[in-house]
Parts: sequence; C-alpha cells; structure tokens
Amino acid sequence: MKKIFQQYYINLFLTDRLFGALALCVLLFVLKFFFRWLGEIPEIATGLVFTLFALDIIILYRNKGGIDAHRRTAKRLSNGDENPIQIEVKNSYGFRVNIRVIDEVPFQFQLRDKDFELSLKPGDVKSIHYNLRPTKRGEYDFGFIRIYTGTLIGLVNRRYNFDGARILPVYPSFINLGQHELMAVSNHLTEFGIKKIRKVGQSSEFDQIKNYVGGDDIRTINWKATARKGGLMVNTYSDERSQNVYSIIDKSRVMRMPFEGLSLLDYAINASVALSKVAMLKQDKAGIITLSETIGAVVPAERKAAQLGHIMQVLYKEKTRYLESNMDALYATIRSVIKQRSLIVFFTNFESLSALQRQLPYLKRISKYHLLVVVFFENTELKTLSTEPAKDVEGIYHKTIAEKFIYEKKLMALELNKHGILSILTPPQKLTVNVINRYMALKAQQKI
Repeated sequence: MKKIFQQYYINLFLTDRLFGALALCVLLFVLKFFFRWLGEIPEIATGLVFTLFALDIIILYRNKGGIDAHRRTAKRLSNGDENPIQIEVKNSYGFRVNIRVIDEVPFQFQLRDKDFELSLKPGDVKSIHYNLRPTKRGEYDFGFIRIYTGTLIGLVNRRYNFDGARILPVYPSFINLGQHELMAVSNHLTEFGIKKIRKVGQSSEFDQIKNYVGGDDIRTINWKATARKGGLMVNTYSDERSQNVYSIIDKSRVMRMPFEGLSLLDYAINASVALSKVAMLKQDKAGIITLSETIGAVVPAERKAAQLGHIMQVLYKEKTRYLESNMDALYATIRSVIKQRSLIVFFTNFESLSALQRQLPYLKRISKYHLLVVVFFENTELKTLSTEPAKDVEGIYHKTIAEKFIYEKKLMALELNKHGILSILTPPQKLTVNVINRYMALKAQQKI
C-alpha cells in the first residue's frame, strides 16, 4: 500500500491549468445566481474538468516507465574550468509529452536555474547540455534529475526521479592540460631571443656494459662482468637527461585571498599540476612539497607514468591554513629530500616588503644549492583601482595607496633578483602560462 501511495500520490502534481479550470467553474456557479439562463452549464463544465483530470492521470500512469533519463559527466570535475554536463531524456510514451527537467546540482554552486523545458514526440531522445565551473576542490554531491511530465491536456504532471545521490570529486585543473602540452613540444622559443647558453648536466646514468677497447677509462671496468666473460668489460654512461622540478606550494594564510572565485592556493595547485605535466613531457622528473606552519605533503620527484595522478591525488586534499609558513622546516626538508641540484618553483605571496625580508635569508640559502624561482601575485583589483580616474579626495587617497602597494610588489621582485633569485610577479589568471613559459625558457637555456 505504501509503495502504491509513493508511486501515485507523492509524484502527482497539479498544474496551473487545472487550478485555472476550477476557478472558471467556480466563476460559472457564481454567475448562475445572476443569470439563470446558464442552466446546467457550470455542472457540465465541472464534470468535464474532473473527467479530463481523471483521464490525464490514467494516460500518464498507464505506462510504468514512460520517461527515462541519465546524467552523463566525467568521473571527476576540473577545478576552475567549465565542465560539460549532459542529460539525456527519452520519451517511451506513445504520444507527445511536455516535460520540465530540473537538475539538482551540488549546493556549492548556489544555482537554482538548471531548469529546462522540452517537448518530446513518441520515441524521441533529446540531450540537454550545460556547464558547471567549480571553484573549490572536494566532493560535490549531485541530487536527483527531476522530470515533470505532462500530456497535451496538461491538468496534472507526473514526476520521475533519476540518478540520485551521486558524488563527484573536484580535482585540481586537468581539462586544459592538453593546451599546456603544446608549449612543451613547441620549439619556437628561439624566436623570442632565448638561446642555449651552457650545458649543466654533470650527473650521469648507467647505459650499458661493453668490451674494453683501447682508450676506455680504466676506472669504468666492471670486474664482475670481466670475471664472467674472461675479458675486460667496461660500464658506459650517458649524461643524465632528467632533472628534478619541484613545485613548493605555500598553504599559509597569505594564499587564502580569492580572485574570480578561486583562492591563490587553488591557482598555485592548478599551475603546479600543469608544470609537472610539462616537465615530465620534457623528460624531467616532477615532485611536490606543500608548506604551512609545518611541512605537509612531500612527493619525491619521479617521471613514472602514475606520477601525475599521484600528485593530483595529494593536492586534491590540500587546504589553506591560518598561520605563517615555517621556512626553517622547509629549508631542512629541501636539504634532506632533494639531494641533487634541482629547479624549485616556490608558489607564495608577500603582503609587504617586510614580509619578504623575513623569508629572504631562507630563500638565499635555498638558492645556493638549487635554481630557485619565487612566484608571487599581483593584486589585480588594486591595479584596476590605480588606473581609474579619481573623482574626489577619497578617490585620490585610494588611488595613491593602490599605487604604493603595486610599486612595493615591483620592489620585491627587484630585491629577489638582487640576490640572484629568479622571480615571477603575475596576475592569478595568467599564473599557469607564465610559470610554464619561464620553465621552458630555463630549459631552452639549459640552466636546468
């Protein structure tokens, strides 16, 4: 009995057309008191409405599965990107139906407009397409696809529910990785004046064992192979092509600031994933270190096939903290984990020149052993404010303060360069492109 109640009553909805028809019947009964010539017209109209009402219900519920629908999405969503969502609807009724489709998107989007109206002929299959742009990593809970189906009579709607309670994870941006791969295989950097300067690769890796010939370095003799073969055998080595590329991501409070819905931490994570992908395509090894008041995740640099997936899985869970970065712990971790000279891209932000001065001693010590690139952010809102004409004294004050902060950011870049530390001062929206461009330039110059 409960099942029948749920099937017929809970999913049965009265339409505005029915209430309009009933209101017309009531009006006819009222007019009958004044115009006796109406006779039995109000009763006939009311009977017709209830007859059509019953007929509409019978038609809608005669077919148990009159409508079918499915939501098609990727297994995971890409943070900060437009993710395509598709809903496919099929009409199995033997007549045309008008439907209203409401997709219950996750509450994080704060959307109430994913509401579509369609008209389907018998056997028709139609697709609904729209995009969702998440701005936070984590789990997103999709609700039901609610489909309200009505006939041409249109007095009642039958509701169908599909694909309820589906959770999709939102990972660091991966949709646009293909675009960044094009930068990795492009050889047009020389057009911009970037030339190869020197070859740094001083480390070597084992290649093969071969017979000794005159002129071979006797220090490379493999005595075990010599004993087995009965003749001198030597190891041969080749210059190691792979260099380590580490992205160090600051998770402290300075990375909480939002731009276009994404926090600075999310921009840094998206750029780190793209940089790791490009580095591995260029035969380098990619690694990750996250930092706040303590050291967070540490992913040693590798170039194996599963490395990018491992990096994304680690960064998927990272969140900003409320305390200052522990630069002492970072320096100790770098010295213990990164054994050979590597490219270190440090994603952080400085609120003032004094904040940079506090971290500068640690950055100088790191740059002695590694090629360090410090990435920090322009405040695009301040830049917009500084370019707008001031209309009053208060506007002049705000514009002056904005210009002061912008100038201070440029002084930070000069201060880092003065100590031999490379820097990138970038708007958040251009972070990924600017970081990959700098990596490609350093690669072309063979500084790594």
